[in-house]
Amino acid sequence: MKFTLFLYSVMAFSLMLPLGAKAGMDKSELLIADLNTAHGIQVSRISGRDSYNNQPYVTKEGVYFTHEVINEQGESQTDIVFYDFKTQQTTNFSNSEVSEYSPTLIPNGDKLSAIVVEADGKQKLWHYPLKSTQAPKRIFEWIEPVGYHAWGADNDLVMFILGDPHTLQYTTIAAAQPKVVAENIGRSLVFAAKKRQFIFSYYRDNQHWLASFSAQSSQTQDLFRLPGNVQYFALKDDNTLIYALGQRIYQRKLSEPKAVSLWLDLSRYCDTTISRLSYAKQKLAFVCDK
Repeated sequence: MKFTLFLYSVMAFSLMLPLGAKAGMDKSELLIADLNTAHGIQVSRISGRDSYNNQPYVTKEGVYFTHEVINEQGESQTDIVFYDFKTQQTTNFSNSEVSEYSPTLIPNGDKLSAIVVEADGKQKLWHYPLKSTQAPKRIFEWIEPVGYHAWGADNDLVMFILGDPHTLQYTTIAAAQPKVVAENIGRSLVFAAKKRQFIFSYYRDNQHWLASFSAQSSQTQDLFRLPGNVQYFALKDDNTLIYALGQRIYQRKLSEPKAVSLWLDLSRYCDTTISRLSYAKQKLAFVCDK
């Protein structure tokens, strides 16, 4: 796997598709809403609209996300790219010959983890050093197929393991022996650090339900039913969930689930549907599906 960096401007995104090439992935664009400016909220696009740009992960320095790359033969794969808040430029972080998904910062802050679709088609969890010349490598040799993941506070994590049904599985790095804690789960996994709980959704009785898992007690608990077909959500803080309905973002307290309020109306920036979200340091990354 290559681990070189290639710098290109945000405007170059729309030029990466060769004339007549057809990508196999849904098109989507990524935007950033900065809530802490002298002029109120400011929204800017950080990707093009002609390819798959999804799965954002906001840090204090910028946004990691999954970006579709089309080669000269019109074949599609995904790389992890990084948009820098300071320079307003985007770097191809993984720049590899295989596809990567779901970038997530490891809690100690010196590595990024991602799902890698290896040459044999298996989906495994890898980590990438951020500031060293060390090569990326697998975190677990035998755990697969991994779809999504979220880190806890004690070198532990939950993983979305694809299957029939999809399952939520928990393990620590040291143990490397995942156990199933829920079934029929959704695609959003987050960790509430102060509560020391993983938050996830699952499908039951034709509805999506929000639930929590505590590694300390090994218990899962239903929190509330999610509205409509909401599958994607993020944490605004440890007690506030945010999710999109259409082009509007709503917030809801985990401790007071009946109290739902409109947080942001982003309809002037997205005329279709907002899906995935990531929030940190007064910045919201959101995906506008095309």
